[in-house]
Amino acid sequence: MKISSEFSKYALEYNSYNIIQDKVVNKLLSLCDSKPKRILDLGCGNGALCKAVDWEYSHFTGIDFAPGMLELHLKSEKIECIYGNFNDVSLFENLVVNEYDHIFSASALQWSENLENVLENIKRLNTPISLAIFTSGTFETLYKTAKLQPLLRTTSMVKELSDRLFRANFEVVKYTLEFESTRDMFRYIKKSGVSGSRNVLTYKQTKKLMLEYPLNYLEFEVAFISR
Repeated sequence: MKISSEFSKYALEYNSYNIIQDKVVNKLLSLCDSKPKRILDLGCGNGALCKAVDWEYSHFTGIDFAPGMLELHLKSEKIECIYGNFNDVSLFENLVVNEYDHIFSASALQWSENLENVLENIKRLNTPISLAIFTSGTFETLYKTAKLQPLLRTTSMVKELSDRLFRANFEVVKYTLEFESTRDMFRYIKKSGVSGSRNVLTYKQTKKLMLEYPLNYLEFEVAFISR
């Protein structure tokens, strides 16, 4: 297991709420040695991965369960946007009849209701993969300060599934993102989507956490699975 790290300064004036997700997309694409023609993107969101692909492809299928995100996705004759939920086994029953050269997923699979089941369904598609899954090291200090259990699975849990199901390359990248103030930091958490829209603190608890948080940056931990 390789562990690397990156650091970025957050520039609020540029409204860069997707800076970490963009880094994850670029890392995923770098792990793909080929230039697949038929691409499947699970949890495609507003199309960040599609926009970042810099080679010619014949068909790009993006799947997401948020209609508002799909509306923002790139559209063309080569791009197909499908409303679907990777937690639903029927989605994969429909996908298995198609042929894909590569499956990507960036910044989405950590919200699987049952990650093992989802990864098993991905395995059944019998296609090369590049997957990114945020793990419990994300917001580590924030959760410790708030005395809360992390929402996400540990790196060891994700690695165990990766080793057992895929025997794939496994790499952990730790990112940090610096802010000028804790107010900017919490605005980022709310607007970037990295918390999965899960509100675990009351307004009073959030105010207290903003006063007690000891760092000027947030931590992120992402497991990359590639094969």
